[in-house]
Amino acid sequence: MSTAIRFGTSGWRSIIAGDFTIANVRCAVAGIAAYVRTQPAPHRVLVGRDPRFLGETFVEEAARVLAAHGVQPIVISEPAPTPAIAYAVRTLKTSGAINFTASHNPPEYNGIKFSTHDGAPALPEVTRQIEAAIVALGDDPQISRLGDDHPTFESYDVKPAYLKRIAELVDMKAIADAGLRLIFDPFWGAARGYTSELLATHGVSVTTVHDYRDVLFGNHAPEPDDHLLEDAREAMRKSGASLVIATDGDADRFGIVDSDGTFIQPNYIIALLFDYLVETRGWRNGVAKSVATTNLINALAEHHNVPLYETPVGFKYIGELILADKIVIGGEESAGLTIRGHVPEKDGVIAGLLVAEMVARRGKSLGVQLEELFAKVGSFYPVRENFHLTEQAKASFTEKLKTDPAELSGRKVVRVVRTDGLKLVLEDGSWVCYRLSGTEPVVRAYTESRDAADMASLTEAAKAFVLQA
Repeated sequence: MSTAIRFGTSGWRSIIAGDFTIANVRCAVAGIAAYVRTQPAPHRVLVGRDPRFLGETFVEEAARVLAAHGVQPIVISEPAPTPAIAYAVRTLKTSGAINFTASHNPPEYNGIKFSTHDGAPALPEVTRQIEAAIVALGDDPQISRLGDDHPTFESYDVKPAYLKRIAELVDMKAIADAGLRLIFDPFWGAARGYTSELLATHGVSVTTVHDYRDVLFGNHAPEPDDHLLEDAREAMRKSGASLVIATDGDADRFGIVDSDGTFIQPNYIIALLFDYLVETRGWRNGVAKSVATTNLINALAEHHNVPLYETPVGFKYIGELILADKIVIGGEESAGLTIRGHVPEKDGVIAGLLVAEMVARRGKSLGVQLEELFAKVGSFYPVRENFHLTEQAKASFTEKLKTDPAELSGRKVVRVVRTDGLKLVLEDGSWVCYRLSGTEPVVRAYTESRDAADMASLTEAAKAFVLQA
């Protein structure tokens, strides 16, 4: 039973009533409790959730298992953003947090994210200990839990302290003074009542769409991507708003739509905010990005003369740099970022609000700001594609990733990077990066051209490399 539990890049996720069952949740929580008990006392763990189906039940079960295993649970009664839970870990100085969420995954999924005592996503050395503890439970584990007649557990509202901290990090007055009208789309998720409340409290005009609980998330994944933001665009057209800011199911990812209805991809948002924070905060201690994220950030790091850290995919690696105060901002192309002085975890709430501040203070649309950025350091055009393979083709491509290609469809490879997967850097600065999914026969191909006219041919070259495996 417990062999189905594997903690990947962002925790353990699976289909509800498939592998994600009450029995397996009990095993996972027992494994986490075993890890927590190896850490310094007092052993206290926050337990939270997003608005997914059965979330309340899973939180209750986790609390009962933790308590029976010598760990004090602190229950977060209402759905809460992942970054708000991370902030609470740090302010309450708990041993960590269990968060029931499948983030941006479709509604049939649920999952567990475990944060350690510093509020950061658990590193691989921690999740390996948790998995080992789960395996040690055996094939037919009998997990101890407090009975249903136990009185209620200690609870905590993460919202007030988190919103207070966000208001300290974002210039809310600048947003209000600029007279911006905003659309906020929480995608029926955990940020409901967070971003919109903070904006309204500071006198900003905000219209919220999808502001009610729907465990089916509109019958699609709660992912703030271009093709799912049409309701927010319609609200923008009706109200004359200048910006759409959106968050995913657990509010650790963001989506941004510019005043003309154009979706601004996360690669560009991270780069724009990096440039803006250096300009307005005067921070120059560094920048971090995953290996699959745009090299526009590399160019800006060189332009601003600050250190660049290129990490494997997985926000936990960026979180380490935040904790060490080595970076201004860290981000991943999959729409995750955080900034200096904030949580070592992705935060879609602060991302959207910082974008609003940037538009307010610069008085320019995101499209214009991006054009100016390209004029400063050059143009970059990133694309990501997923290719579904047969198991045989995946095995063959796995072997191919171990080679050092001299060319890619006739283009000379000048550098091979193996920070995560295989990244091939070409003569003109364009690149392709391949990463295999750990859970399904899928290869993700990330490409970035330096010339818009070359985008199609580069993506075709990337595709050919996969299909010729």
